[in-house]
Amino acid sequence: MAKDILNLLIYKIHDGALQKKIAKYFKGEMIDIGCGLKPYKDMCAPFIKNHLGIDHPGSMHAKTQIDSFAVAYGLPFKENTFDSALSTCVLEHLEEPQIAIDECFRVLKPGGHTIFSVPFIWHLHEEPRDFFRYSKYGLEYIFKKAGFEIVEIDALSGFWVTFGQLLMYNLYRFNRSIIRWLHIMDLIALIVFGVVYLLEKIDKTEKWTWCYLIVAKKPEKP
Repeated sequence: MAKDILNLLIYKIHDGALQKKIAKYFKGEMIDIGCGLKPYKDMCAPFIKNHLGIDHPGSMHAKTQIDSFAVAYGLPFKENTFDSALSTCVLEHLEEPQIAIDECFRVLKPGGHTIFSVPFIWHLHEEPRDFFRYSKYGLEYIFKKAGFEIVEIDALSGFWVTFGQLLMYNLYRFNRSIIRWLHIMDLIALIVFGVVYLLEKIDKTEKWTWCYLIVAKKPEKP
């Protein structure tokens, strides 16, 4: 329960924004790079024909939803295979992100879209495989270098949500014994998230975002 409450606000923001982008840009054959348990399978289903999930054999997540075991640096598909490509909170875990973006570009059809969500201000996670954080300028650079056209780059929060989220991740370190049993930390989290959500309605300073959502397009013609 605690883990669900701890991520309640960021999932609400992330998934709401992602759903709008998927509905607007995705179609046809879709590749999900670093799919894990395919958490967005149902979200994508109304807009695509097939959802092919790829992940590496050493993934820290359960492997029941993986359709093809592969690494992002060498996707086992021909050029111009997919209409859509999705990757959520994966790029920071790759030692060679440019190679992965180049591969995504290669397997997309001309005119195809890709959507990546990528952290900017965030704590270390899934260690030791946590290598990078990305500004919107860094994202623009690596996607353009691969040949993509940038369609949208959205900051998913401002200072207040980022602050509230990191504060609660830090406080949950002390969520033990009687505190956990009484759900005291969960109550604090709900209060903090409610306050920062309202504050963000008043002041959204996007340079403090915890995450970016980027939509990029493979040009119709070379």
